[in-house]
Amino acid sequence: MSQVNVTINGRQFRMACEDGQEDHLTNLARELDTRIAGLRAKFGEIGDARLTVMAAITIADELSEMGTRIKRLEDEFAAAQGAQTAVAERNTAAQAAAAAALTSAAERIESVTKRLNQTIGGSSIALG
Repeated sequence: MSQVNVTINGRQFRMACEDGQEDHLTNLARELDTRIAGLRAKFGEIGDARLTVMAAITIADELSEMGTRIKRLEDEFAAAQGAQTAVAERNTAAQAAAAAALTSAAERIESVTKRLNQTIGGSSIALG
C-alpha cells in the first residue's frame, strides 16, 4: 500500500492507495479540487461541507448519466450484432440458393447436351 498526500479545498489529506495508483489518485483529487473551486466561484463561500457535498452530487450525477449512456450504447450494440447475425444468415441462405440454382442449371445443360448428342446420333460432331 502506498501513501499519497493530496490537497482538496485547501486542505492536505494523506490517502492510501494500491501500489502504482499514486498518479491516478492524485489526478482524481485534483479533479475534485477543481470542481470545488468552480462551485466556490459560482456560489461563493457557502461552507466547505456544502461545497464538498455539491461536488460529490455533481460527480454522482455525471456518473449516473454515463451509466445510462453506456447502457443505451450496449443495447444499440447488441441490436447491431443481432442485425449483423441476421444479415449473415440471409447471405448464407442466398449463397446456398445461388449454388443450388447453378447446380440445377448445370445439370439441365448437361441433360440437354446428352439429348442433343443422342439426337444427332452417329454424327461425328459431339456437343459438350
